Amino acid sequence: MTDRLDKEINKLSKKEKATVKEVFNKLRSGDQSGLQIKKLRLRTDIYRVRKGKLRIIYRVVSDKIKLLAVERRSEKTYRSWT
Repeated sequence: MTDRLDKEINKLSKKEKATVKEVFNKLRSGDQSGLQIKKLRLRTDIYRVRKGKLRIIYRVVSDKIKLLAVERRSEKTYRSWT
């Protein structure tokens, strides 16, 4: 993980961190049930998972999941990824 991503995750509550961990484990195992996944516009390999007020942005590279960002939903959440 990057320093920026570590900082974003450290700002989250324990419950939110557990949610991120749960989502990440589901993505790694290939189990997408119960996840609201959407491909971001103009990108072929970047997706977001919506879980409550959290947005988890990730990239799929060679069947591996790479977290790019974990943010609370706001108007600027997706601007840098589109």
